[in-house]
Amino acid sequence: MATLELLGIVKTFGATTVLHGVDLSVGEGEFVVFVGPSGCGKSTLLRVVAGLEQPDAGEVRINGRTVNAVSAAHRGCAMVFQSYALYPHMSVYDNMAFGLENLGLARAQIDSKVSAAATLLRLDALLQRKPTQLSGGQRQRVAIGRAIVREPELFLFDEPLSNLDAELRVSMRAELRDLHARLKATMVYVTHDQVEAMTMADRIVVLRDGRVEQIGAPLELYNRPANRFVAGFIGSPQMNFLPVALLPPGAAELPQGTHSIGLRPEHARADREGPIALRLTHVEQLGATSLLRGMVGDATPFEMVCTGQTAAVRGDTLRVTLAREHLHCFGPDGQRLQHAP
Repeated sequence: MATLELLGIVKTFGATTVLHGVDLSVGEGEFVVFVGPSGCGKSTLLRVVAGLEQPDAGEVRINGRTVNAVSAAHRGCAMVFQSYALYPHMSVYDNMAFGLENLGLARAQIDSKVSAAATLLRLDALLQRKPTQLSGGQRQRVAIGRAIVREPELFLFDEPLSNLDAELRVSMRAELRDLHARLKATMVYVTHDQVEAMTMADRIVVLRDGRVEQIGAPLELYNRPANRFVAGFIGSPQMNFLPVALLPPGAAELPQGTHSIGLRPEHARADREGPIALRLTHVEQLGATSLLRGMVGDATPFEMVCTGQTAAVRGDTLRVTLAREHLHCFGPDGQRLQHAP
């Protein structure tokens, strides 16, 4: 297991600054996920940790040792890529053993390490197959196995599940969490999928435009987002936002300076006395839940998630109540405001 510290990491490509002074500390055995929209700098940050990119300023420390001048091969990291990067002409065994052979390990050591990793990842019966004979999930497990046999101090994952179909992504998420529990290893994982981040991470690092917006446990970010960006990015369906100007006078007690309010779809409730009029444009009956989409005012979209099935149909107008305990209030700068006690 390893600790990781990033101190004031800056990275530029030409005239474009991709990372703006990123600070982060990862503890031993933590599973930390970098999440954010495309182009936010999360993969670049991971490559800086791995040594595949050099920062223009700042320090990367692994186990307290500054490794800026240490090559990628000697940092004690193993990286798993989105593309699997397997050698198509080699068997599963040879793909997993290749790096160890280059290190000059004895055949008995290589056999032992590959066998142990194959057992851990349920690849025992596939060791003689070629990558083209494997499913996407099996190929990804081989790529992970290739990392495990190196016994790295730090595992780095760069969107490893993005090439898999939706059902396989769900099962692979569970497998990676189980693997983390069994190895007790330090893992840093990059994804643009906030559902992956919520279900896998011990802590989430939300990035936007090369800056850290918020760091915290998944439910901390969900329940107390630091700003509108985090509030809208974390959660599916995403949080509703309403300008204060759309609220009738006295509709809710709000902190001074509130510019907009946020309400998650599952916290919206239909109520005949509710202050908000929602004109339904779509109703999705999902069986266990119903998703209602519509408009508040002329141009503000709003969604509700209701338990069970609903009699509401497109074209209906519902009144929606605003439960104070579930409101998120934001100032003109988009930062979260605290409720008055």
